Amino acid sequence: MSFRATILTLYPEMFPGHLGVSLSGRALERGDASVEPVNIRDFATDKHRSVDDTPAGGGAGMVLKPDVLAAAIDAVSPGDDPRPRLLMSPRGKPLTQARVRELAEGPGAVIVCGRFEGVDQRVIEARDLEEISIGDYVLSGGEPAALILLDAVIRVLPGVMGNAASGTHESFETGLLEHPHYTRPQVFEGREIPAVLTSGNHKAVDEWRAAEQLKLTRERRPDLLPDDEL
Repeated sequence: MSFRATILTLYPEMFPGHLGVSLSGRALERGDASVEPVNIRDFATDKHRSVDDTPAGGGAGMVLKPDVLAAAIDAVSPGDDPRPRLLMSPRGKPLTQARVRELAEGPGAVIVCGRFEGVDQRVIEARDLEEISIGDYVLSGGEPAALILLDAVIRVLPGVMGNAASGTHESFETGLLEHPHYTRPQVFEGREIPAVLTSGNHKAVDEWRAAEQLKLTRERRPDLLPDDEL
């Protein structure tokens, strides 16, 4: 079973973007995953193909119309579609590696890329959209966020990474940040590779890496640690 993503967007030309190269590009070529952009504007019904309108209650910007977006969702995701419906939104729950893994184990996703001031709340509720954020900042639209989510998911699909273990020792997989990495030359601009890494003592290497993971996490992301490890 391949991972099938359908992206609802006003800018379908943004896909597959960087997903067309490297690991994800090869996964798309093999059919391990597919990325299908669908233009929301195709579901507008007036002569101007309008997809947005002014916000109720006044205010700046425009809001994606619920009837147009609902029609687009219904067209690509009928009632028996098992794929989750995601809305890329700065007010959503933060995307985590655990959620990435859950998505990778499923049949795919329908991803809505917001634009303007946002999406009418009624269609979010009526079509059960799960709001997901990739960080505490605002983008011009949901497309870059959707590309990041798909990059994270596709790379952990079975067979995409040459060495499956590569994905199990990374930041967030164990709840900690990843340890530092080194490679030849032994000395670079006066800086040496830590001696333990070239000692041949695998137990000592593992202990060093675990200690560095904890150290970095305490320094940079203490929010990831339980109180007794701070």
